[in-house]
Amino acid sequence: MRTIRRAAARGHFDHGWLNTFHTFSFGEYHDPNQMGYRSLRVINDDVIAPGMGLGTHGHRDMEIITYVLEGSLRHEDNMGHGETLTPGEVQYMSAGTGIRHSEFNPSADERTHLYQIWFLPDRSGHTPRYAQKRFDDESTCNKLGLVVSPDGRDGSIAIYQDAELWLGRLDPGSRVHVEATPRRAMWVQVARGTGMASDIPLVQGDGLILEDESLEFVAESASELLVFKLS
Repeated sequence: MRTIRRAAARGHFDHGWLNTFHTFSFGEYHDPNQMGYRSLRVINDDVIAPGMGLGTHGHRDMEIITYVLEGSLRHEDNMGHGETLTPGEVQYMSAGTGIRHSEFNPSADERTHLYQIWFLPDRSGHTPRYAQKRFDDESTCNKLGLVVSPDGRDGSIAIYQDAELWLGRLDPGSRVHVEATPRRAMWVQVARGTGMASDIPLVQGDGLILEDESLEFVAESASELLVFKLS
């Protein structure tokens, strides 16, 4: 079975400093039919203006993944981390019993384009933790590379949920096969670019649910895919 969540159907707010699209209900955007998919609760597609961002704020009991497509993002938290993310890096925070952090665009003249993703944890009350890793090598070039998993296998970042995130950075004309996995459904998110998912045209911001079905994605332009495999 296939279900398409078109980019144009997402919740959208332009706050001036932040231009944001919400695949699922988040903040001021609420749609009872779009409350997440399995353990995947948030997919936010954000563009932050130069020098702007979010001051210190808190989270609890959520597995948070941030992936920068363009520009940079400065992160600081109450666990002592002070890091700047750039394209190709994946950041992970397990909010657990509580974490406070800030995130902002440190550039004076360049925007920051990022995806922020939240998974529900496998249980509440985990000890907060943090990880950051670069995935812009041959492991994700014109193929899918595992970047997040429950067990941290193959160099991926381990999270507190039975979910996987695969990343593919595709040149125009390249193709990847997205293989169905028993007892898992998939969400394919086009973070950048355009292409054909079997016979379905997809553009930047589109999402596609696959249940018990594989597909081949052919990039028509330089593209980045986020593929979630969810129990």
